[in-house]
Amino acid sequence: MRAFVEVDLKAIAKNIKWIKRGTKAEILAVVKADAYGHGLIPVAKTALKAGATWLGVALLEEALLLRKAKIKAPLIAWLTPPGEDLVAAIKNDIQLAVPSVAHLKLIEAAGKKAKRTPKVHIEVDTGMTRGGLLSEWPEFLKVISKSKVDVIGFWSHFARADEPGQSSNTAQEKLFNKRLLELMNVGVIPQYIHFANSAATLTIPAVHNQIVRVGIAMYGLSPDVVHMGSSKDLGLTPAMTVKAVVHLVKDVPKGSPVGYGATEKTKSDTKLAIISMGYSDGIPRPTSNAAGVFVGGKRAPIIGRVSMDQFVVDLGKNSRVKAGDIATVIGGKGYSIDEWASAAGTINYEIVTRIASRVPRIYS
Repeated sequence: MRAFVEVDLKAIAKNIKWIKRGTKAEILAVVKADAYGHGLIPVAKTALKAGATWLGVALLEEALLLRKAKIKAPLIAWLTPPGEDLVAAIKNDIQLAVPSVAHLKLIEAAGKKAKRTPKVHIEVDTGMTRGGLLSEWPEFLKVISKSKVDVIGFWSHFARADEPGQSSNTAQEKLFNKRLLELMNVGVIPQYIHFANSAATLTIPAVHNQIVRVGIAMYGLSPDVVHMGSSKDLGLTPAMTVKAVVHLVKDVPKGSPVGYGATEKTKSDTKLAIISMGYSDGIPRPTSNAAGVFVGGKRAPIIGRVSMDQFVVDLGKNSRVKAGDIATVIGGKGYSIDEWASAAGTINYEIVTRIASRVPRIYS
């Protein structure tokens, strides 16, 4: 294999057990986006075995894959735009988010076709200004009590829970509780209340309610390195390591331009290695030399622009690295996921989720 991802399922289980010790709520393992690039089915099974009792995905197709794998745990899909096969969702006991009156009507209609009562989670917008009921709320209250759905849950999403102490977190919590009371006043009593994402699960115990939705923390990564500290600070263990084969090693003289646009030149006589991964595999194109690989017992920084299928690292003049050696690209002894995110001007979520499906996953 020219490149591969090693996924440590034991680390994922360890993270869930660690989080579980800090809450009385049930854990909903967020396995959307192919389990943040770690692998949908293996991670879902690991999470449930480790103590999670719910699963959550954004897309209906991922929820259906979980059911096809005979995973029977309670399962929510929360991004189902008009046109999705809601009948299939209901027949497969997949619970659906309701972010609008229109969505509620579509789900009700699908329930009639499926000849089953849909299970739903009412989503309210409390300050994220993304998904959820906002201006429609008064209208929604008039119709929900008469609707033929089973209201399992009531939920919202924090915009800045990864910034502990942010005043907007308190404002969102107050609005959330207000909306819940208004819903209960029209006779609709949800079975489960859930608001906390990974950041809130780790820092705001007051909003744990009956369920906490654990995403990035389950994979051993910090929701925000700047405001919350590193994985190590939070007691989490990263589960992903990316490795690739060294395709070629060559001696080059000082002043040699490297890569498209000749954006960098070698500062001295050196050896360069061509790593067999590129932006089509998920390596961010705009990554600076603050990231690179670990090979031959030391770090080798990126030099020049990342290409579609390969990138170049500076080994140093005296390196003994040769073609065919395995370089650790992300994680492990190499540059951490957070270091790659910083070098690419992005967040750790994007680094792990963008690793392409053409890069095989190996589980341990």
